[in-house]
Amino acid sequence: KAFKTLGATIIEDNGKYTITAEELKGATIYLDMPSVGATINTLLAATKAKGRTIIENAAKEPEIVSVATFLNSMGAKITGAGTSQIKIIGVEHLHRGFTEVIPDRIEAGTYVIAGALLGDNLTISNIIPSHIESLTSKLKEMGYPLKITEDTITISKVETKKPVDIKTLGYPGFPTDLQQPMTVLLALCNGLSTIEETLYENRFQNVPYLQSMGANIKQRGRTILIEGVNTLHGEHVVATDLRAGACMILAGLVAEGETIVTSIEHVLRGYDDIIQKLKNVGAKIELEEI
Repeated sequence: KAFKTLGATIIEDNGKYTITAEELKGATIYLDMPSVGATINTLLAATKAKGRTIIENAAKEPEIVSVATFLNSMGAKITGAGTSQIKIIGVEHLHRGFTEVIPDRIEAGTYVIAGALLGDNLTISNIIPSHIESLTSKLKEMGYPLKITEDTITISKVETKKPVDIKTLGYPGFPTDLQQPMTVLLALCNGLSTIEETLYENRFQNVPYLQSMGANIKQRGRTILIEGVNTLHGEHVVATDLRAGACMILAGLVAEGETIVTSIEHVLRGYDDIIQKLKNVGAKIELEEI
């Protein structure tokens, strides 16, 4: 939609998109959903389009700010990154620039949840805690004492966890990418928790596998109701997607007995060296070729 609005011609053929344009011209673009990928792609295209482009309902995630800062260091003219309206004045040329890649907030959040499940003063370092405040605020609501510094979070498991209600939203709301890992923690809480998924359909593929491990979860449309149980038990499960796979690994770590997670390639593409990182802090986990 954004490319078309800027003047590109798009031909779709069985899921393959061919995009061509003799020139792109600035325009006002309203994103139906504040997608990170859509916002970044529009930023890139608009940076060298002629004239002014305005992106309305833009994503606000830290990654957007990072990309815009990098482009500006190369000579782009972008303002408003991190808000719902971004303005871009097209330029003819970009020059060399500098960027420092920000820590992956979803990876950080996943390890924080691991610490909430099993941690004994587990410290997750080289992170930006403000990027996952929606998670840490929920953990505090559940009764977790957290030690937070400029670039670390230290967390330990607690015996009694209070249930919470979660609704996924665009940044700075609770990330959809953390709701699946978070389901494991809520499955072991005292009482009834709920998760409402507002961003993506089919984001509960992890639920049947958690149920097979003993979790008490019921799905009603885009909401799941989670009644806490005392323990989970090991099972043979599938990583249906990246974050569902992270969920299954966390469930396996805390479950009694052995858990086998297949289709793990989804997780390995999204978490850098996750197996070794978990082994370094005491997890009994091995990667096997089959």
